[in-house]
Amino acid sequence: MLNFNKTLKIIIVYLAIIAGTFIVYSCADMDKNTNKPVLLQVSGDPTVSFRIWFKVGSQNDPKGKEGLANLTASMLSDGSTTRNAYDQIIEKMFPIASSYSDKVDKEMTIISGRTHKDNLEEYYQLFTEAILNPAFKDEDFQRIKSDILNYIEKDLRYSSDEELGKAALTSFIFDGTRYAHISSGTVESLKSITLDDVRQFYKTYYTKDNFVIGLGGGFDDKLVKRLENDLSKLPEGKPVASEKPKPAKIDGRELLIIDKDCEATAINFGFPIDIVRSDEDFPALALFNSWFGEHRNQSSHLYQVLREKRGMNYGDYSYIEAFLNGGSREVPEPNNPRRQQIFEVWLRPVQNINRHFALRAAMRELQNVVDKGLTKDQFELTKKYLSNYCLFWAQTNMMKLGYQIDSRFYGVTDNGSYIEHFREKLKNLTLEQVNKAIKKHIQYKNLKITIVTKDAESFKVELLNDNASPITYVTPVPEEVRLEDRVIEIYPMELREYKIKIVKVEEMFQR
Repeated sequence: MLNFNKTLKIIIVYLAIIAGTFIVYSCADMDKNTNKPVLLQVSGDPTVSFRIWFKVGSQNDPKGKEGLANLTASMLSDGSTTRNAYDQIIEKMFPIASSYSDKVDKEMTIISGRTHKDNLEEYYQLFTEAILNPAFKDEDFQRIKSDILNYIEKDLRYSSDEELGKAALTSFIFDGTRYAHISSGTVESLKSITLDDVRQFYKTYYTKDNFVIGLGGGFDDKLVKRLENDLSKLPEGKPVASEKPKPAKIDGRELLIIDKDCEATAINFGFPIDIVRSDEDFPALALFNSWFGEHRNQSSHLYQVLREKRGMNYGDYSYIEAFLNGGSREVPEPNNPRRQQIFEVWLRPVQNINRHFALRAAMRELQNVVDKGLTKDQFELTKKYLSNYCLFWAQTNMMKLGYQIDSRFYGVTDNGSYIEHFREKLKNLTLEQVNKAIKKHIQYKNLKITIVTKDAESFKVELLNDNASPITYVTPVPEEVRLEDRVIEIYPMELREYKIKIVKVEEMFQR
């Protein structure tokens, strides 16, 4: 019987293809060296989407004040303005069914919102006031800072091992660079941030020369001009651009074990890759990644090996770009572009008794594909699948606008949507190009591993001994799987004691 989720995805893909033939839009010329607006006009759309991109992110946090960019943006989206208190803004937004929010990543801050055209005038006033006239009230500051601290100390550490493991891996790989800390900052750095720090950060980075307007949906040229004129009232100044982070070279396999009293283990491993969307090899790596571990794709290789054959866990995915909030998302969200990406693998939740086996199994599969490449059948099937599946990435005009902004960031100078640009690149892709890109950019010898698990010391000893780690099954499995298990359970991890570090979960993101 065909899996229900697969059937549903197939139906949605075909609906998206059909719907796409009726949507016509235009977009501004994408020159990453200008601040020209990114425009996505869609005739017949009764809504207007706003995405204002400020060229600032967590990489711009001053040392010792990590989290300042995120806190400042939150003061705009979740704070009072000089005209309205925060509760008044909420009251005014409710009857027009609208809102605005912020999103801060390493290199980009987005202030976004969407409203119906019938409510455009009222919404526009509230939206622009949030950017132009934040009140920076102490009561808002204390509330927002408290919420962020609670997120780090309670949610991130104890509620989502998926996000904990991924955040830990990013910090581990980028240790010593501006990418190392999470956007929220650290407990100690947040406590050191003052309201004056926020005011100064706003004055430095929310300037008339440091933003790009993004508009999507049923807007007209008058709105573009009006928004340009109003945002030109921001302070003068063009901040100095930050250098691209240069993570330290990884020598061998390095391991960070986060000691946490948890019922299941979360495993992440990866390494930096010098490939972003504008590079020629990106479509080839995207196809490899889709075959190997596409997020939430039940037919991907890792998923089949670990979950379908062995029933080990919930998810087994890989990424060549930052994928935020994966636990709540089917497809990647736009507007977290980075000049330096990492390749990472995520396995969770794994029974603690099978954690060593799961790590070995994933490593072995990575080695197999690097050494052998994809077969012609694997390539052709994945190419066809990905060409259709990428239509899911931007199903709304708000999401499409986000992708167009990312295209500006990366300098992808196509004249249409990024999705169509990507599909066109896939069309001419060959198996030889994909396997060559795998050999060039993907490896398995020099990487960093983060594991969230209990009894960290005993697991460390187990890993160093490198003894066989047979898997424990609840129900019988085919003999062919058992035969392969005997190879996996002795796969050499080649770890060294001085490259293994144990940290208690309560110490994560503390300073």
